[in-house]
Amino acid sequence: MNKHTTLRTLTFWAGLSLSAVALAHGDVTPQAVETKGLEPLGAEWLDENPYREPGEQHDLAVEIGASGYLQNCARCHGLEVKSGGIAPDLRLLSDDYDGDEWYKERVINGAVRNGAVYMPKMADYLSQEALWAIRTYVDSVPDPE
Repeated sequence: MNKHTTLRTLTFWAGLSLSAVALAHGDVTPQAVETKGLEPLGAEWLDENPYREPGEQHDLAVEIGASGYLQNCARCHGLEVKSGGIAPDLRLLSDDYDGDEWYKERVINGAVRNGAVYMPKMADYLSQEALWAIRTYVDSVPDPE
């Protein structure tokens, strides 16, 4: 391999790596989440997670939320809710009213800093049922030790 071939190869791989980073954290449209089986919650946002209490709805919400999280949240908040530092570690979010209040505000309003969208207004794309199911899944993941 000569010097020019090596340089082209390195440039190719560097460009490919940067493209992957750009695609992973660029403008991404949230993906729909199927919520069949969850009790409909209506248009008015609830103040607390309606799927928190143990039972059939909770278990279904965890299952639906896991899929919704993987499709819509993992690219920034990390696989299995284990943040890699790009976005807040959601395992540290309290699993009570205070955590619900922060979560609700963030999914409705998103996060914008200096004109850059760090998180889209997820409630513009996903139903209340889908977003509370994602919250239920997040709460089911053990806190970091």
